[in-house]
Amino acid sequence: MAGVRTELVFEQAMECPAAKASAESASTLSAITWTEGADGTVTEQVTTDGADELPPFDPVFDYGSETVYEFERPESDPCICEQIQTALGPVREVFAEDGNLHVRLHTSDIGELRTLISDLRAEYGDVTVEYLVRSVEEGETEEIVPVDMRTLTERQREVLETAHELGYFEYPRDANATEVAAALDIQPSTFSEHLAAAQGKLMDELISKRDGAS
Repeated sequence: MAGVRTELVFEQAMECPAAKASAESASTLSAITWTEGADGTVTEQVTTDGADELPPFDPVFDYGSETVYEFERPESDPCICEQIQTALGPVREVFAEDGNLHVRLHTSDIGELRTLISDLRAEYGDVTVEYLVRSVEEGETEEIVPVDMRTLTERQREVLETAHELGYFEYPRDANATEVAAALDIQPSTFSEHLAAAQGKLMDELISKRDGAS
């Protein structure tokens, strides 16, 4: 059975209370979870790795180096993660830093993932595919399906390689988009355009390999 593992990043996702809180503090908000209540509200919990308070969130538990906060929102408010779950199934991990929302997930259909990403970009704006890995199962061995980097332009490869070298794809990030763009001597918006184009080509390559194997 083939599957896809990916991380989606929603740039400056101010629709998300957790992402908004991460933009207003120096902390990374991890272990983001949520549950629906019986009164039309959703209760969310986040864990912060810093000493910053997160008003109007309420502290729930203090580990010393980490603090768990809780807040409620109306069930009717749009939620990026819930939209992803409705379309593809449960997400694996959610965290927020510098105003950006990171969603990691697994899915069995890259075609459905591509359609969802298009819909999310239309609704929320800049959505970046942080990484994308496709696996296939042969007997009891799971292998990674490679993609052909020759489909990328020289500039697109340079953007990907520089971003990787500077730790843009690490968690937590060692460099943000502005820093990678500066290393490439281009504007951050140009970096985002090249990155999105490269990721689109790589997704096309993965889809073609899937279709060829089916």
